[in-house]
Amino acid sequence: MSRIALLLFLILCLATVAGAEKLSGKVLWVYDGDTLKVENIGKVRLIGIDTPETKASSRDYFYQRDFDIKPKKLRQIAKQAKQYNIRYVKGAKVRLKLDRTKKDKYNRTLAYVYLPDGKMLNQLLLEKGLATVFRRYDFKYKKKFLKIEKKARKKALGIWDN
Repeated sequence: MSRIALLLFLILCLATVAGAEKLSGKVLWVYDGDTLKVENIGKVRLIGIDTPETKASSRDYFYQRDFDIKPKKLRQIAKQAKQYNIRYVKGAKVRLKLDRTKKDKYNRTLAYVYLPDGKMLNQLLLEKGLATVFRRYDFKYKKKFLKIEKKARKKALGIWDN
């Protein structure tokens, strides 16, 4: 009998942990191309991608050094990525899937954000050339994201359109 109780307890614990990995809520605010405010969760940073900042930042050097992308283009893409999120994501109920690292140094939840139609926002921004792969850290879909970014580069989409 105690084995059955222990087994049920373990199943309940696993279900609780699994449930904590998948969160959902309405997008209340769009801060920029890779950061949203989600109801009952707070600030959410799209894991695995990076969009340029709306104002000059230290990240500009990375884009210039590694990809020869000029600041004017970065500001343009930053605006487009934010507008894309406002148009297609703000007000939508999204589902979040977490990875190994749950929070960043700014205490934002790191997540893959899924739209009501099941598409992953992180991936869509890469496909449209509105984001690049965040290369500094490992994450579950890094290889997949690098392939998507490469396709956008070949098609000269968004940030890759010189």
